[in-house]
Amino acid sequence: MFLSGLDDTDRHIVELLIHNARMSYSDLGEAVGLSRVAVKARIRALEERGVIEEYTTIVNPQRISGAVSCYFEIEVEPAWFPRVVDTLRDNETVTQIYQVSGNNKLHVHAVAAGQEELEAFLDGVIHRLPGVTGLSCNIILSRIKDIKGLRL
Repeated sequence: MFLSGLDDTDRHIVELLIHNARMSYSDLGEAVGLSRVAVKARIRALEERGVIEEYTTIVNPQRISGAVSCYFEIEVEPAWFPRVVDTLRDNETVTQIYQVSGNNKLHVHAVAAGQEELEAFLDGVIHRLPGVTGLSCNIILSRIKDIKGLRL
């Protein structure tokens, strides 16, 4: 198993939190057979180890009127790679950046308030990135399956 560093109880706690991160320590304890205090200690240890990174609210941009969600595949010359990553990291339209296999390729997700903001992002940021040797942009039309986090 890819989470061999976790015992069965920690795995169960993580599974429950994946499905409902707002679950109380008491409810988690009841589900795994531990006290609220013991569950809190285990969760704190998982956070300190970096197994659990954060708790967040996920907003579906397709449910917001006019929002446009898209992703870019960007290939960059090696010398420009750090600068391109920094530029994208600092832009609020960009929601995720992944380095993927291939020749210095980035997979970048972005969410714009609308078509006009997407065009401004393309013209003002994406098309001005230095050292780009390949670029494609795909607008997400609908969400069919979207798993958050790791499934155990």
